[in-house]
Amino acid sequence: MQILQFASIYQERVWGGRALATAFGRPLAPGRVIGESWEIVDRVEARSVVRGGAHAGRSLRQVIADHGPEVMGPRWPAARPFPILVKWLDCRERLSLQVHPSADQAPALGGEPKTENWFIAEAAPGAALIVGLKPGVSRTRFERALAEGTLETCVNRFPVAAGDSILVRSGTVHAIDAGSLILEIQQNSDTTYRVYDWGRVGLDGRPRQLHVREALASILWDQPEPQPLRAAATPAVLAACAEFRIRRVPLPRGARLAFAAGEQPRLLHVIAGRVRESATDGLLERGDNVLLPFAGAFAFTAAEDSLLLVTENFA
Repeated sequence: MQILQFASIYQERVWGGRALATAFGRPLAPGRVIGESWEIVDRVEARSVVRGGAHAGRSLRQVIADHGPEVMGPRWPAARPFPILVKWLDCRERLSLQVHPSADQAPALGGEPKTENWFIAEAAPGAALIVGLKPGVSRTRFERALAEGTLETCVNRFPVAAGDSILVRSGTVHAIDAGSLILEIQQNSDTTYRVYDWGRVGLDGRPRQLHVREALASILWDQPEPQPLRAAATPAVLAACAEFRIRRVPLPRGARLAFAAGEQPRLLHVIAGRVRESATDGLLERGDNVLLPFAGAFAFTAAEDSLLLVTENFA
């Protein structure tokens, strides 16, 4: 079975910009601020459509329903959605302070858990992330700071550079500060509870909806302080959790990366450079995100110095 490549689904966001056009040469509708590009998604409200190949024009949902054993492996239920959602985020401005419910809390709140990993592809000077509570911050202190408009005193804010990465588990309060282009690899969820939005209004000129009750119920107050992985440390494994594993694979020009058939489905993400797929001679370029089905054997050769991420262990 061939690689599955999909058409991007663009989402306008008040904090977005035009970086997907400048970084990847993508045509964006004029005058729109694009904050998210959903690259691989299998949800009722948004389903990726295959671009090219034998399944062109069919949704990821249709392909899995008809070819589940080939795409996901022999034990995958045909009706089960694809478990990972892949996005590019253009964070021209700061995102809201938010939280996703834990697996324990999500059912009571009518939401879905969402553990996610952020890989910083580009970072402007001063770019930063806000992840987790400062040591000793209790719910009482957090609520007082929320009422006073001083929540920045309760959360960790740290600078980031291109190549940094961080795993943000469900239940962790977080925000992305202005100035980053980020590849987000996450559980298949779209549940976000905004607790604070810095006094901003939305694209319609009105304050955006907050979900304070749900957010306070979702925050895990005793979580350890999250630590980013720095590019200089060049770790091979960026994230390893129950939901997925993400590997960082630098590929010098001419080097080869191969996967045997029948191991597991995987996702391949091109962060930098270009790689050529052996069977079809197709070229994957910077910004591309593809699904490597279970039944296929794949080999990639770097056309130039490249950096890839591989997401696996999600089936």
